[in-house]
Amino acid sequence: MKVVLLAGGLGTRLSEETNLRPKPMIEIGGIPLLLHIMKMYSAYGFNDFVVCLGHMGYYIKEYFSNYALHRSDVTFDFKTGSTTLFNQVAENWRLTLIDTGATTMTGGRLRRARQLLGSETFMMTYGDGLADVDLKALLAFHKSSGKSATVTAVQPPGRFGVLELNEQNIVTAFREKPEDEIGWINGGFFVLEPSVIDLIDGDTCIWEREPLETLAAKRDLAAWRHRGFWHPVDTLRDKRALEEMWQAGKAPWAPAS
Repeated sequence: MKVVLLAGGLGTRLSEETNLRPKPMIEIGGIPLLLHIMKMYSAYGFNDFVVCLGHMGYYIKEYFSNYALHRSDVTFDFKTGSTTLFNQVAENWRLTLIDTGATTMTGGRLRRARQLLGSETFMMTYGDGLADVDLKALLAFHKSSGKSATVTAVQPPGRFGVLELNEQNIVTAFREKPEDEIGWINGGFFVLEPSVIDLIDGDTCIWEREPLETLAAKRDLAAWRHRGFWHPVDTLRDKRALEEMWQAGKAPWAPAS
């Protein structure tokens, strides 16, 4: 089963990092986000990836073209001109990198990958979020739903406490905002049938707008509720939080953790 990874956005809210590299190549624990996500899928046996490139896509091409060099120890013998890799990392992956345009929107990127997806069910996610989603359970749920699309629904933690005020504008209580007040949001990690691509009309189409809204209106979009770990990487604060988890050896998204 193919896994489509959307890795072409500008990542403007993380300009401190994305001025130098594409957002999916921001590192957590010295490992690019994109690699963390791929290892998550691979741990469940999904190893055939289609990565939709855009902003600074050449950076991702260069990384994977020299993947063994990036991820292994190496000896350069300048006298003989030889290069020897040891402690070499080998992955059971098939990786296709396609240029989907610097300014193409999320739906447009998926549409440009259509010719690589065939007629089989496939998975899709963004290149900037980490989670401990049970991908086999997600796939089983999708198949049992009979729907054309399944989205992983998550409840993000409240970042701000809630003030309770009386009529005299006096604070009567301060509490953390409970998750059930926030509601469910799109956490990525989709399972899709190829027919959904027919809902995308071009490069300017935003996947989260017309295609998902149309599927919802037709009652053809299922939601798999994920109550475990989920964390986007939208700001420098997000990156630092994930880095702290990694350094503490408490990275819920990592298969080996």
